[in-house]
Amino acid sequence: MKPNGDLTQVPPDFQTALSALRRAQGRPEVRLAEIPAPVRLAPFAAALSADVRARPHRRPQGPRLVGALERPQVPEAPALATGRFVLLYHPDGSAAWNGNFRIVTYMRAQLEPDMGNDAMLGSVAWTWLVEALEDHGARYSDAGGTATRVLSESFGSLDGREDDIDIELRASWTPREADVRAHLEAWGDMLCAFAGLPPLPAEVAHLPGLPRS
Repeated sequence: MKPNGDLTQVPPDFQTALSALRRAQGRPEVRLAEIPAPVRLAPFAAALSADVRARPHRRPQGPRLVGALERPQVPEAPALATGRFVLLYHPDGSAAWNGNFRIVTYMRAQLEPDMGNDAMLGSVAWTWLVEALEDHGARYSDAGGTATRVLSESFGSLDGREDDIDIELRASWTPREADVRAHLEAWGDMLCAFAGLPPLPAEVAHLPGLPRS
């Protein structure tokens, strides 16, 4: 993972945070990838994108005959939710953050019409995030966010298409330690909740979601 800033002068606390992100364990449905980090929000930053996909059914592998046609590829399941996770760091701290670190996140998912029309949806989405952080023991402060419902209506030649309702959540908070592993793991679970996936049973281990670099 390559942070913004002078790579020869990366502060130890930010190095610790990057190492923690690499150690994070994610559900197999969450696919993480590094993306360019914003350059104007903080002297040092790192960013990840993620999408949640239901694992496709895998065809059984039988014996392969010489000259036989290749088996068709199993189509990849569509994304159930998408998101971004940005870690910011200022060596001198920020009064606005009340700390040296700040995590800024975004997630979006399409909802069923009956759930999308729920007036309490925004409050529920925020509660999911808070509970995910608490469940993972992620210490934080100064959390804030906005939830938005997006209604897409079709007209004209597309009039027969059903309306789509998406939920978007933008949130940020200040982690109270450089070890931010629990924060990324909690965010991944929150993204799965957004996608409508049930929680993993306690006896099922999470799998790594972020390739080592």
